[in-house]
Amino acid sequence: MIRKPAVAGTFYEGDADSLKRRIEWCFQHQLGPGQIPDYLGDKRELKSVIAPHAGYLYSGPVAAHSYSKIAEDGLPETFIIICPNHTGIGSGVSTMTEGSWQTPLGLVEIDNEFAAELINQAPIIDSEPSAHLQEHSCEVQLPFLQYLAQRWNKDFQIVPICMWMQDLETATEVGASIAETSRKLGRDVMIIASTDFTHYKPQEIAANNDRLVLDAIKKLDEKLMIKRISELNITMCGYGPVAVALVFSKLLGAEKVEILKYATSGDITGDKTAVVGYASAIIE
Repeated sequence: MIRKPAVAGTFYEGDADSLKRRIEWCFQHQLGPGQIPDYLGDKRELKSVIAPHAGYLYSGPVAAHSYSKIAEDGLPETFIIICPNHTGIGSGVSTMTEGSWQTPLGLVEIDNEFAAELINQAPIIDSEPSAHLQEHSCEVQLPFLQYLAQRWNKDFQIVPICMWMQDLETATEVGASIAETSRKLGRDVMIIASTDFTHYKPQEIAANNDRLVLDAIKKLDEKLMIKRISELNITMCGYGPVAVALVFSKLLGAEKVEILKYATSGDITGDKTAVVGYASAIIE
């Protein structure tokens, strides 16, 4: 099974050359890290990263901060890309256990062994390809990864996970199961938690609310994060994936979160009356 791209030509460019130029634009943008990664490290200290998933024109420069750090740290064998479910299709937590994903930069194979064992570890996760067919928030992470891998002639696999259920109990079970599966298989993995933050609020309100959420993330406290989101009615779409990343990372010994960049769509467009917040962060 090949999962065809759903948002090529809309969220990002639809041909390989234009897409590579757009990714390089993201890295070099004034809201991005400022330069294209010039080396691939091998430290492998990162457990998880947080990256936004809007169109590259809007959130790509912020996302590039996380991918610059991935290049600096080195590529794992498998990326677990966890995203919210915007379409309502599929089960509460949906993955895919076979096949590959296609973008204009080529195919990426699913880590079949890891995905199958993960389902054994966590009955709450179902093999449900339909949840991923039109979902953009996992897909938009792939071209960045492919760009890095192709730049240094490296291979990687993915396990895509789409969360409709994002409550603390579900996130805790999924995060613990990813950690246990990685231990059991001896697999070097990294989580990419795909999320945007506040949606369609004035810039000042969005920035203030998102600062409180990022403060909880920086404390490695998924409970506080979800509490603040609930109390302030913050429209962060992927808090479940971030909670999974925090649970997983702490089980693997993570002790630090670094917030790399926060910006909004208004910082790109100049219209700050109703913005979407974007953040990049690393957990190490």
